Amino acid sequence: MPVAVRALSGRRESRRRIERPPAHWGALVLLLAFLLLLLMAEGFAEHLTGSSGTPPPQGDAVLPSREALFAARGDHLVPDEVAPGRRLALTFDDGPDPTWTPRIAALLLRLHVPATFFVVGDRVVRYPGIVADLARKGFEIGSHTFTHSDLIGLAGWQRDLQLSLTDSAIAGAAGVRPRLVRPPYSATPKAVGATAERAYAAVARDGYLIALSNFDGEDWRRPGVRRIVAGATPPGARGGVILLHDGGGDRSQTLAALARLVPELRRRGFRFVPLSTLAGLSPAEADPPVGGYERVRGELLIGALTAARLITEVLAFLLIPIAVLAVLRALVLVAFARRHAGGYRRASRDADFEPPVSIVVPAFNEAEVIEQAVRSLAGSEYSELEVIVVDDGSADRTGEIVAGLGLEQVRVLTEDNRGKAAALNTGIAAARHDLIVTVDADTVFEPRTLRRLVKPFQDGQVGAVAGNTKVGNRGRLLGRWQHIDYVMGFNLDRRLYDVLRCMPTVPGAIGAFRRSALDGVGGFSGATLAEDTDITIALGRAGWRVLYAEDAIAFTEAPSTLSALWRQRYRWSYGTMQAVWKHRRAVLEGGEGRIGRVGIPYLLLFQVLLPLLAPLIDIFTLYGVVFLDPVATLAYWLGFNVLLLGLALYAFRLDHEPLRPLWSMPLQQFAYRQLMYLVVIQSVISATRGARLRWQHVERTGEVGTVG
Repeated sequence: MPVAVRALSGRRESRRRIERPPAHWGALVLLLAFLLLLLMAEGFAEHLTGSSGTPPPQGDAVLPSREALFAARGDHLVPDEVAPGRRLALTFDDGPDPTWTPRIAALLLRLHVPATFFVVGDRVVRYPGIVADLARKGFEIGSHTFTHSDLIGLAGWQRDLQLSLTDSAIAGAAGVRPRLVRPPYSATPKAVGATAERAYAAVARDGYLIALSNFDGEDWRRPGVRRIVAGATPPGARGGVILLHDGGGDRSQTLAALARLVPELRRRGFRFVPLSTLAGLSPAEADPPVGGYERVRGELLIGALTAARLITEVLAFLLIPIAVLAVLRALVLVAFARRHAGGYRRASRDADFEPPVSIVVPAFNEAEVIEQAVRSLAGSEYSELEVIVVDDGSADRTGEIVAGLGLEQVRVLTEDNRGKAAALNTGIAAARHDLIVTVDADTVFEPRTLRRLVKPFQDGQVGAVAGNTKVGNRGRLLGRWQHIDYVMGFNLDRRLYDVLRCMPTVPGAIGAFRRSALDGVGGFSGATLAEDTDITIALGRAGWRVLYAEDAIAFTEAPSTLSALWRQRYRWSYGTMQAVWKHRRAVLEGGEGRIGRVGIPYLLLFQVLLPLLAPLIDIFTLYGVVFLDPVATLAYWLGFNVLLLGLALYAFRLDHEPLRPLWSMPLQQFAYRQLMYLVVIQSVISATRGARLRWQHVERTGEVGTVG
């Protein structure tokens, strides 16, 4: 085929094969925004709530203590018109309560006593069915604000929000809009000073009727019942409004008092009426029904806040296993890394063991890096080796560059683009020797790397060996972050896998295989995006040992842009999930060695589940700083990051790496980690959708080289 036609064919095949993974950024942004909005709503509803009760007066009282219902006249409150007579209205604050409100309502129905329940909007959201039941049974519903907040200290828009949210919640639950409002902390006229009067007058100007109490029914729970009955209506009052509570603690005494006092008050000539009757309102005027739009809006509010509460509670509960998993993983990694270091130093191997080796390098559009990689491989301090570069349909000069090097032990095989797994199998089939080393086209070996990599094959049970991959282009911030990730993540994990004999991945950048082991599992498969994990698990299931040679160091070029990093890690993450699913029988049946009993479960737990849960730490840090104790919250977050830093220090010491790059680790928590979390989330979404993707090519810059 002429060169021009061959290149054009390669370009067409390149466009077909390099299918960009769908990032679904819009969906992810909407998901995160929705989660944050729910957390903000839950934080507002839960953590801005004050305690219930009747505080002492705020300065001199400005309202007549014998009155209970007030309307607005400018900035002042004036008594509302109340029809005369020996009439009492029972009112209950701080509910609904799932235990006491239904029991109190049932007792009132048996006694044929009407009542008004001043409900807290947040609790209406929690128990909408109770409020709906109260309305159906004829009880009046009043507003006690949304979070039981003191209206005096709030700005005008905050007061409006407190009342409008409560109105919407009541509308969604019961289909009515309350006109009666009882401000928290000012249940009686004696508790209302000049400042409070101005705040409440502003509320009344919006069409609400301020309902206070001229008799504190909480005294009913105490001894001296007959004295209280005698003073049930303050002298000069045209009606008595009695304050009780159906929420905020044990209300059994309230039930007992109602059962005793209602009959006695009736014998004394008092008549119980709805609060609206004292105000000269009809029930429809006190609780006017709402239209369809307001009802739907209220139902949406209840649904959204209910979902927010549920999600918040679930996420808060998950913080415990996240912390346990993080600490447990750190302890386990350190323990097994120490054991690996001691055992590895004591291992004795024949210094003269140096069997012939075939190195297979799959390459696709690697013109920027292929020369450096091939020269480093060919320059290895090794007696007998061959390097086979498989040009997998490159559209650039990859094959020509290798052929032009003129290196005796290097040859080039050219084929149409079929993917990395197929290229590896082509190179293995053409290899002359029984030990196969697979290397990515951007990988640079140290002179002694090859010898160290193959030494574990002295043990006939060893089917594969994983080398120590390091980031070669770590001069920029993104490269440093990936360098930290490789040292404290991948390499610590491989030490643990090595000790437990359950290695799940021999990295594509540097790995060695016994030909008979590869033949026994059918070679590399293109069924997953992580062909290295796929074949390593297959070897473990077949009974082969897979070891880690920490002194066999290879330098690879890490992605230099966030988009390239996303594509690479997405391929790794999604490919790992594919490989685990492909080999799920090893876990379900548990009879195929440690890879199924230990390796795959550990992989799922710490490379899928933990990254899925880890963002909660950052989300709840923001949540805690805004709504909870910021000092305790930041202490928790800092403790988590100190744990990671300690783990990084130990990992760098084991790898004999300088500690200078660790200065960038705190910054890593604000960008790099979040990207890794999103990669796992996106991979899970793709796995759920059953998406099929092809081998992704990462653009190269040629900046890699050996370090040190």
